[in-house]
Amino acid sequence: MDIIQTIGQETQISIQQISSVIDLLSEGNTIPFIARYRKEKTNNLDEVQLRSIRDRFDYMTELESRKEVILKSIEEQEKLTDELSLKIRQITTKQALEDLYLPYKPKKRTRATIAKEKGLEPLAELMRDQQDYQSWLQEYLAQREAEIEEIEAKQRARDIVAEWISEDAEIREKVRDLCRSQGVIKTEVQKEHKDEKTKFEMYYDYSEPARDIPAHRYLAIRRGEEESIIKIRFEFPIDFIIETISEKWISFKDKSDEDLTLTIKDSYQRLIAPSIEVDIRLELKTRADEESIKVFSENLKNLLLAPLGGAKMIMGLDPGLRTGTKLVIVDETGKYLEKTVIYPTPPKNQIAEAKTILTRLFDQYPCQYICIGNGTGSREVMQFTKAYLKEMNKPDVQPIIVNESGASIYSASEIAREEFPDLDLSFRGSISIARRFQDPLAELVKIDAKSIGVGQYQHDVNQKNLKKSLDEVVESCVNFVGVNLNTASASLLSYVSGMNKTLAKNVVTFRNENGAFKERKDLKKVTRFGPKSFEQSAGFLRIINGTNPLDNSAVHPENYKLILKMADDHQLPIADMIGNDEVLNRIDLTQYKTEDAGLITLTDIIAELKKPGRDPRTAFVGAKLQDDIQTIQHLEEGMELEGTVTNLTNFGAFVDLGVHQDGLVHVSQLSDRFVKEPSEICSVGDIVKVRVLSIDINRKRIALTMKSKNAPERKRQKPAKKSTQPKAPVLTGSTETSLAKLSEKFGKL
Repeated sequence: MDIIQTIGQETQISIQQISSVIDLLSEGNTIPFIARYRKEKTNNLDEVQLRSIRDRFDYMTELESRKEVILKSIEEQEKLTDELSLKIRQITTKQALEDLYLPYKPKKRTRATIAKEKGLEPLAELMRDQQDYQSWLQEYLAQREAEIEEIEAKQRARDIVAEWISEDAEIREKVRDLCRSQGVIKTEVQKEHKDEKTKFEMYYDYSEPARDIPAHRYLAIRRGEEESIIKIRFEFPIDFIIETISEKWISFKDKSDEDLTLTIKDSYQRLIAPSIEVDIRLELKTRADEESIKVFSENLKNLLLAPLGGAKMIMGLDPGLRTGTKLVIVDETGKYLEKTVIYPTPPKNQIAEAKTILTRLFDQYPCQYICIGNGTGSREVMQFTKAYLKEMNKPDVQPIIVNESGASIYSASEIAREEFPDLDLSFRGSISIARRFQDPLAELVKIDAKSIGVGQYQHDVNQKNLKKSLDEVVESCVNFVGVNLNTASASLLSYVSGMNKTLAKNVVTFRNENGAFKERKDLKKVTRFGPKSFEQSAGFLRIINGTNPLDNSAVHPENYKLILKMADDHQLPIADMIGNDEVLNRIDLTQYKTEDAGLITLTDIIAELKKPGRDPRTAFVGAKLQDDIQTIQHLEEGMELEGTVTNLTNFGAFVDLGVHQDGLVHVSQLSDRFVKEPSEICSVGDIVKVRVLSIDINRKRIALTMKSKNAPERKRQKPAKKSTQPKAPVLTGSTETSLAKLSEKFGKL
């Protein structure tokens, strides 16, 4: 099988592009580098397409390797034919390959192998072929001298045929397709929990077609099963499956064959069904993992690329009631300057002392923002802060609530201990809160992405795949934005294309010992920073106010000579050409084409020279929270509020209203029109206007809507699915899932 040709057919990407991508990857180039600086070779493929090609190539390579192992195994058994070899080599999925290999796969002792040991395989062959076997059987029994009875001999022969049927690759695929399309998942509560109220209550008696169950629901019922609260069973269209198997295995349709009929039922119930159920469970889990990881990755991307406060002096506050609010000052570069503790909230209510401390700090540090973590006591601290700023007439200082998810994880991490070995954990958290307002990306990369609090069921999905996906999201975001070489932490640098944790630490060590980098080429002086590392990373690293003005742009050093030639041709210094649209618009790019730099690359270069070092992120704009609404008790149905989207799931969006409990906008309430996925309407970090639908104070559930007031109520209808399978009778179930139930059951599982 030609792997590249197969990938081309699947992706509709040209063979030449795929070949170039595979070659570039094999040479050690990273996805961000290829996407940004090798557009000529890939014909402008983006990162998503590049990763798709890489993943499919890895899958197909593993498949080919497995084929060789299987071919060798069958050949050693002296059972490999030309026809079988061809079938194996043409297979394109791992599942189909394993199905085909099943009859030849070494197995433990089974009922069929025991029957074969007793010499009953010829009888099984006669049964399979619907031939008269009585004379053979009588002769066999006579030879055995009452060692085995006739009934037992027939049963054991049927065991052999049952195993043959279960190992029929065509039958397994047909049965699997029927179970996929017509199987029903049913759940019921375990007896010991039937009178208890749990977060899985809606699944105490529940059913849904397996093909329709969404990711979050399947992961929820799996968790319920793992916690022994509910049990899951699958119902498949047995009669139709038996009929499907019979169509192939019973040759003479007008002849009743009791042996084969019994054998087919036994094969399905004892051998095929348990195996296929495992397959279906695995497929549903894999699909749920993929969907959930996709949601998590998209949320993380939006959070990392959130609007930034920028280079401002910040006062960071980590609210605390009993232990006080930990306060720090960080300068424009995020450098820690001072710390203290204030107690402006109950139980101590040391308001006067807190005001005195703030006044002293403002006299010493011209802070432009007060960033308050959104944990316990945040609204009380916000209320005190606003009152203080109004009293002191400081309209230019803006207090804002910052999402502190993961700050405690960072505070206790090795990275935080290295940065601030002499600071208490809580003060490290305050610094993190202040810095993540200045630059969310630079600060959040220090935290395990799973701890940031976006996504759904992150502990239930495949952890290896989740980590890989999230790491790639961080890598993509870091390289998309670019990194200031002279201020970036080792954590941030480690995600730059071509770098790892060791190189990142070496860069920081070199910077600390020798001062700020003046030119990109100085990177080559860093320990273990070789030519390949420089090639892959240099274009993503920025040097502000360095020796070469091009070092503060996304132009790769390999193209500096081209720009120098452009500048010479126009009799201008490079510095005067940068940002000079009049000159840049006059350049005839065709005159500067080379084998490696074509029109795509040259167009990118001109665009970058027009706005060098531009940060693609927007400036911060916060939600306007109402001062008189600080807890869930202050909410009323019908209230119209502004909030920030903190998390997106398949079933809706969670919105922070500043009352310590996020509200849920169910997917059916996101818009007046039908919405398939919440990401069609909003993203993590978006400021949205919502209306309160209902409040459950006891359960701390807030149901919200983003629909207009006069929007007609409409039921969410699933798009009709075309099925290629023939219709068959099957047990079905239904469930009514209201917004309140969804909010209660799925909100924060």
